[in-house]
Amino acid sequence: MFSFSNISSYHSELQAASFTCVEAVEFYLENIRKQQHLNAFVHVFEAESLERAQQLDCRRGNKEATGRLHGVVIAIKDVICYKDHTVTAASGILKGFKSLFNATVVQRLLDEDAIIIGICNCDEFAMGSTNENSVYGATKNALNETKVPGGSSGGSAVAVQAGMCMVSLGSDTGGSVRQPADFCGIIGLKPSYGTISRHGLIAYASSFDQIGIFGKNVDDLRHILSVINGMDDHDSTVAQFPARVFPSSPAKKTIRFASFQNAIGHSSLDPEIAEGIKDIAKKLVQAGHKLNNIDFGLIDFIVPTYYILSTAEASSNLSRYDGVRYGYRSTSGNKDLATFYKKSRSEGFGKEVKRRIMLGTFVLSEGYYDAYFTKAQQVRNILKQQTEKIFSANDIIIMPTVPTTAFTQGAAAGDPVSIYLADIYTVYANLTGIPAISVPLFKHSNGMPFGLQLLSKRFDEAILLDCATMLMQNYSSN
Repeated sequence: MFSFSNISSYHSELQAASFTCVEAVEFYLENIRKQQHLNAFVHVFEAESLERAQQLDCRRGNKEATGRLHGVVIAIKDVICYKDHTVTAASGILKGFKSLFNATVVQRLLDEDAIIIGICNCDEFAMGSTNENSVYGATKNALNETKVPGGSSGGSAVAVQAGMCMVSLGSDTGGSVRQPADFCGIIGLKPSYGTISRHGLIAYASSFDQIGIFGKNVDDLRHILSVINGMDDHDSTVAQFPARVFPSSPAKKTIRFASFQNAIGHSSLDPEIAEGIKDIAKKLVQAGHKLNNIDFGLIDFIVPTYYILSTAEASSNLSRYDGVRYGYRSTSGNKDLATFYKKSRSEGFGKEVKRRIMLGTFVLSEGYYDAYFTKAQQVRNILKQQTEKIFSANDIIIMPTVPTTAFTQGAAAGDPVSIYLADIYTVYANLTGIPAISVPLFKHSNGMPFGLQLLSKRFDEAILLDCATMLMQNYSSN
């Protein structure tokens, strides 16, 4: 009978003929059917994934060479282009649109024999922290269906959480991989900006967006990251060095950890989460690691800076969705071109997307550009400079991922600003371009999981993954 623990063991069992790729795909398809009510998937490629699994089984049976992700069953977020498959960013404005090409990450997965089983639900255009802002309806947290799974990559998180695939891809603009990973009790990695090509990723905020990975163990994230990172002629923002591999290796004997004291002591942080992180910090020192407590004075500037810059970029990026070239087109009462644009965009976009477009248009408008956008860019530069100084004397920053455990369904509708403020711990990594990972170490007294967030200097994902492994092996209370 098929079971999955990690990619390495899966490959060993395939070689030993313990089961086949077809049996693996059938197992996940059955799980998807049983848990359809969670609304994690918007499209499932049943026939296609079974056919690909058969082809891979034949190739393996014929002793042909196999790829590094041979038979690995993966789900992708509905903002990542997959040729000849529908991609809508969970928005009515892209209803029925099919991608004309593969995103670079998708092509690299397929080249290494992965099986893409389906497309996952998300907040519209990746704008949201609950996965309730979707034209397909809300996704539910498998651990407690009255709770949200987080967002915007909530469907991708639940797909892994509930055993509907082995690993999944999401996107992270301000915490959209790490926050749902935290809420769902799994691992979520946002690599450095520029580690993974954004070609084929539908843009929200181009200087923030990065494709991220969900899994249940760190080694699986190593496998995926080793395949999808590296240079790409289609993306001028990707780092210009060859693809790296991320083998498992022991963490450094002495790691220099930094802790932002005003983050751990912030008024928004749940006391139980604060105590859990303080306890881990104490144990790390007892184990011989170093801990530097830092008073990070810019913490209350992080969220405003993020929302000014990200909404400004969103306003620009989403201007292309006008009903003329593709996607939703209004057919009622269009007296002139301006009315046509207004109706198509008003009817096609959801409430949260329209809110952020208006915010972004405002901060870019004449008379406000310097007061908001220019100032926010200056703060971002200061953040980057201070971050470089911190990592000149430290290896890892530890902080919470989210101030609370998973929100109750519907809570965001009543108070969207409080949901924005809950991004206080995640958007820092996107503003500065550094990598970050949420590691599921704790369980709250309310029964929901929460994690510890680790951050390292730019392009040092290796130490991040090694440290995450060490923490999960030695300090997990789940």
